Amino acid sequence: MTLNWIYILIAFTISLAFSLIGTPFIIKICNIHGLYDQPNGRKLHKEAIPRLGGTLFLPSLSIGVAITLAIMYNGLSKDFEVTISTMMMAIGALLIYLIGILDDLNGMKAIHKFAIQTVAALFFPFCNLMINNLHGLFGIYEIPLWISYPLTVFVILLIVNAMNLIDGIDGLSSSLSILILAAFTLLYFHLGSMLFCLMSVSLAGAILAFFFFNYYGKVGGLKIFMGDSGSLFLGYVIAYLAIKYQMSNECGGFPYRQDSLLISFSLVFLPCIDVIRVAIQRKINGKKMFEADKTHIHHRIMQMGLDMHQALAVILAVFISFCLINYGLNGLGIQATYIIALDILIYSVFMWVIQKLKAQ
Repeated sequence: MTLNWIYILIAFTISLAFSLIGTPFIIKICNIHGLYDQPNGRKLHKEAIPRLGGTLFLPSLSIGVAITLAIMYNGLSKDFEVTISTMMMAIGALLIYLIGILDDLNGMKAIHKFAIQTVAALFFPFCNLMINNLHGLFGIYEIPLWISYPLTVFVILLIVNAMNLIDGIDGLSSSLSILILAAFTLLYFHLGSMLFCLMSVSLAGAILAFFFFNYYGKVGGLKIFMGDSGSLFLGYVIAYLAIKYQMSNECGGFPYRQDSLLISFSLVFLPCIDVIRVAIQRKINGKKMFEADKTHIHHRIMQMGLDMHQALAVILAVFISFCLINYGLNGLGIQATYIIALDILIYSVFMWVIQKLKAQ
């Protein structure tokens, strides 16, 4: 048990170090080639900021996991096997990563990005990685494939775009991702799945390094944004970890746990419910679904008169509160259906309150 924690620490340290060392080089490249996130009417920053910080997430994750596995399995001996489904998922992650880089460099139409995301999302059910059991939510347990496939793809696209769209102020997407990945590290550790532990903690290490530059870096110095290459990749990996965690034995997953779906839901609820609210609001107002505006949760909180750092603290407090509320209610034996309904109610009231407190 202690040895496994050492492996987890090794993976975290390698990924953190690689990202810490690599980020200044990425900033230098951005400065040389003018690869900046330019300010405009809908963005909160007023200066041009380098935007390719997320390009280090995939290599940092890969190096951290690969070196740690090599140590664990004595140079990746015959005891270590890579399945076809794992390879396909890696290809899907690479596809998401590449379209993110392409968008950061040249820009892409939202509909084109969405189409490629859908292709990458289809890799999940094709690899038998899907939501095929609602664990009693709304009184439903096993669901047929014709529902499971589109539901899984929808959830993946929702998480990917939620992590992308919530990346609107310094440190928000990265700090939320660190908390989510820390939780998955512990969850998968208790399931005895070291591979997913290492994936979670390695990516957390890479993001933590980025967070230092993004949150504490000075404009004109070492400040950087993650860009779509980072936020889309984060969403894809988090979607993978969340859907994998809720699976049970009948579909090649882990031992059945009644609360596994609720746990995955709790960790992605806040960014996902926010993007759903914004999409519905845009539809009601006759705007395009992908049209950018200032209606996300961080915009609303800052419109109360708070600055970026204060808004970040509020959102992280809200995220942690949802997780603790769900954990406590689940421990009391409350059904997931009522817990999720309560989450939606609390979120709705919270958004109504901050809208009423909007600075004049």
